[in-house]
Amino acid sequence: MKPLGPIPSGFAAIDGELAIGGRKASALVAEAGTPMFVYDGALITARVAALRAALPERLGLHYAMKANPYPPLLRHMAGLVDGFDIASGGELAMAEAAGVPAERISFAGPGKRDADLEAAIIKGVTLNLESPREAERALALAERLGRAPKLAIRVNPDFDLKGSGMKMGGGAKPFGVDAAAVPALVRQIIAAGAEWRGFHIYAGSQTLDAAAIADMQAATIALAARLAEESGAPLPACNLGGGFGIPYFPGDVPLDLGAVGAALGAQFAALPEVLLQTAFCIELGRYLVGEAGVYLARIIDRKESHGEIFLVTDGGLHHQLAASGNFGTVVRRNYPSAIATKFGAAPEEEASIVGCLCTPLDRLADRGAFPRAEEGDLVAVFCAGAYGASASPVNFLGHGPAAECLVNATS
Repeated sequence: MKPLGPIPSGFAAIDGELAIGGRKASALVAEAGTPMFVYDGALITARVAALRAALPERLGLHYAMKANPYPPLLRHMAGLVDGFDIASGGELAMAEAAGVPAERISFAGPGKRDADLEAAIIKGVTLNLESPREAERALALAERLGRAPKLAIRVNPDFDLKGSGMKMGGGAKPFGVDAAAVPALVRQIIAAGAEWRGFHIYAGSQTLDAAAIADMQAATIALAARLAEESGAPLPACNLGGGFGIPYFPGDVPLDLGAVGAALGAQFAALPEVLLQTAFCIELGRYLVGEAGVYLARIIDRKESHGEIFLVTDGGLHHQLAASGNFGTVVRRNYPSAIATKFGAAPEEEASIVGCLCTPLDRLADRGAFPRAEEGDLVAVFCAGAYGASASPVNFLGHGPAAECLVNATS
């Protein structure tokens, strides 16, 4: 028997059934069918409030919308955060449709096409430049358009986030401009008449180690100060990146947000003079929305093979690639999951929850302890609010997308 990940707080049972935002799972799927993702807007609002309370007041909070671009969720988030960080022209269009003003949008990501750069320049979005060549292209397009572009530099730092699930900085990377080349590029951007917007420094993601995040933020602030001094120009803004993780697996302990906030507050209290007027922000995706989402699927078949129980659902990795263990994990471990229609009931058997795809990779829970479930019961996979519907191979085998629903929304 393999342990299951920890179910996030904020979920309860009503009449022995999982409730999301105060509504029973069976009532939700009666409206939209299965499989489906359900996102609780109240949990997202509470997470933003907790961040505001724990982190320094001067720190801006941005949403990295690649985590979840579901339009109703974007509209909800637009009223909660200070900015949106996007990574494509498509995301720019979605952010605009959600009512996010261009001045609150920053655009990072390698491989921006000329059409992407042009749209950002015309609309007044801040471009986080990923290379000197991208800077040349942006400046040439801006000159042709007769516009002064808003340009920042994404810096590839000389360090990474220790213990991070995905390292975004340090060493050779397709992301950002190597730190040594940044000062000259800053001077070039300013000399060309662009509106200089500052640095974006993102070293890694998904860590639960508060000390590692504090060390990264301290190193990021020190690097920003050094590069600003070497550039000979004031630094208007600095995006410190993210890195805040959520517990997915057995044994994971939630991030100590208070420790992160205290350490960053101490850093802000001792800023070097060159950064005293700099606006700081962080960008978070999964930490804002990941634990607020649940993936629901219906059991279509209960079968036994060589003494093992398989609960075969109408969902699978085509919607929840990460939960299947095929999205960057080296050793497969179980996400938090449950029988939604018997939520809180005592385990009775060992069973695996699998999907409807013709591949052995399609496994949502491997030999977990569950109450006995039958055809028609609903299963729930938690921590499904980030990198689920939009980060999974939805077209694989033609089963189609899952429904999505936002409950407890303010907009």
